[in-house]
Amino acid sequence: MNLADLILFAGVMLAFGAGALALASAMGARRKQVRARARALTRRLHARGASDDAPSADLRKVEPNQFPLIEAVVARLLPRPEILRERLSRTGKEISVGAYVAVCIVVAMVMLLMLKGIVGLSWLVALPGAVAAGVVMPYWATGVLAGRRQQAFVNIFPDAIDLMVRGLRSGLPVSECISTIGTEMANPVGSEFRAINDMVRLGQSMDDALWSAAKRLDIADFNFFVITLNVQRETGGNLAETLANLSDILRQRKQMKHKVKALSSEARASAYILGSLPFLMLGILMVLNTDYAMELFTDPRGHTAVAVGIGMLLTGIAVMFKMVRFEP
Repeated sequence: MNLADLILFAGVMLAFGAGALALASAMGARRKQVRARARALTRRLHARGASDDAPSADLRKVEPNQFPLIEAVVARLLPRPEILRERLSRTGKEISVGAYVAVCIVVAMVMLLMLKGIVGLSWLVALPGAVAAGVVMPYWATGVLAGRRQQAFVNIFPDAIDLMVRGLRSGLPVSECISTIGTEMANPVGSEFRAINDMVRLGQSMDDALWSAAKRLDIADFNFFVITLNVQRETGGNLAETLANLSDILRQRKQMKHKVKALSSEARASAYILGSLPFLMLGILMVLNTDYAMELFTDPRGHTAVAVGIGMLLTGIAVMFKMVRFEP
């Protein structure tokens, strides 16, 4: 490893350590802020003699701002940063835009170290590859987290609607049924309905609170639920019966999704096998003839061949998965 590689290694490690320290300090500051707010709220409640159920404006969710400098830069560079904030909110984690961009930078620098210092690629290949990894990998990770949370929501959402139907048939109003769902149902359904209930208690209308949750969740099943409530409020009718029918429809959609997944399992297995074959063959060549396989990483023509091959492979995998995935 020459002097330039050592300098690069030291710079990457310094940036990684600084990012880790900043993240740790931000998390510690966040915990201190939460504890301070909890103590202040407890003192106010004892001073006023208020009950535990009394609403307070201090209970509203505050968006984390762990990296204010990065937040300011992103707000200037990105044309619509609210789209990224909505994507991060779907994960159910308190991830700020600044923290997300900081993770992207750390991932890009670590990949640059691996591609340049360990693999030995040229700057022309290592730098674009590191930037691509820094953009794609955190974006993919947040998509996986959001997808898992949405799937967990869809799995228990029909049970929440059934609970609301029973409450309506017993004479409870819609707002009380939503509060009951937030208390009785597991997360993420319970947390979302508790957020809706808190927004209504803080003065927001029921329609605005529901549509705000629908925008945050981005789930078709919940959109059907909100539209059903709005239509019933405008036209009247038996809301309990309508919601019971909606619950049956959502369960049928869930069954159809499972059936589609079962029928397309063979095609997905083929996609997994075909996608892994190039990497498997590369591993075999590295074992049998290392010098021959390393030409792909040491020769400029090999860099071009690897880039073209990976691009074609990713395109083929994307097409195969697009063919076997559709919404019923």
